[in-house]
Amino acid sequence: MDKIAARITSDATPTAPALVLRPWQPADAPALVELGQDAALRRWTTMAVDDEAGAADWIRTQQRGREAGTRFAFAVLEPREQGAVERVVGHAVLNGLAPGASSAEVGYWTAARARGRGVAPRAVQALTAWAFATFADAGLTRLELLHQVDNTASCRVAEKCGYALSGILPASPPAYPHDGHVHVRTHGA
Repeated sequence: MDKIAARITSDATPTAPALVLRPWQPADAPALVELGQDAALRRWTTMAVDDEAGAADWIRTQQRGREAGTRFAFAVLEPREQGAVERVVGHAVLNGLAPGASSAEVGYWTAARARGRGVAPRAVQALTAWAFATFADAGLTRLELLHQVDNTASCRVAEKCGYALSGILPASPPAYPHDGHVHVRTHGA
């Protein structure tokens, strides 16, 4: 596990600051509570955090997944101002890793203030590159990105990041009440 990064970076662009992806920390709980109030985030994700206790529990779940080597969740951060403290603008996760498995799932969400500014595609690109660089030797050759069929913004993010639409995943209520798109990216693509 020496190659498991504590930080992943996405370079700055002419119009956007650099992003840093790092594991969620207990100190992120207040930001997570604030982000968890976003109606759009609640609509498109299963992340439901209402208070600091719930945020702390959610963060502990992310940490347990990292320790088990099955889930690598990252807070997506950007600087508030030049050289100032970074703020949480999203979440990116590599999930479903298993020894010898050839595929895993990439997921993400962004704060309302970060939408439409290229945060999601840059975070997904950085996570994808890291996942293949870190786990290809262990057999990882395929990443999937799933979203509800009516989430056109996530469809655009997947396409920008080189994840081709490969099929429709039927709804499975109550956890997944709507059909989903399955986007796939293979190592080297």
